[in-house]
Amino acid sequence: MVQHPAKVLDVRGLLCPYPILKAEEAIMELKSGEILEIRTTDSGTIIDIPAWAEKKGHQILETSDQWLEIVFSVRKG
Repeated sequence: MVQHPAKVLDVRGLLCPYPILKAEEAIMELKSGEILEIRTTDSGTIIDIPAWAEKKGHQILETSDQWLEIVFSVRKG
């Protein structure tokens, strides 16, 4: 079971590179171990968000593709 997010980031309607840039800003506000939920409509984030998380040492807990919306749960490393 995924924990409740400490912060929800709504970047629906934004295209690359903005979802990643906004995610980077948002996750910096969290403590290590806290969860950031990212809601996006950019299909490119299905590759970009996991790559960003791995590069930065964060963990993707869950990815949900909900008809035109992709939701990521990311644990800050």
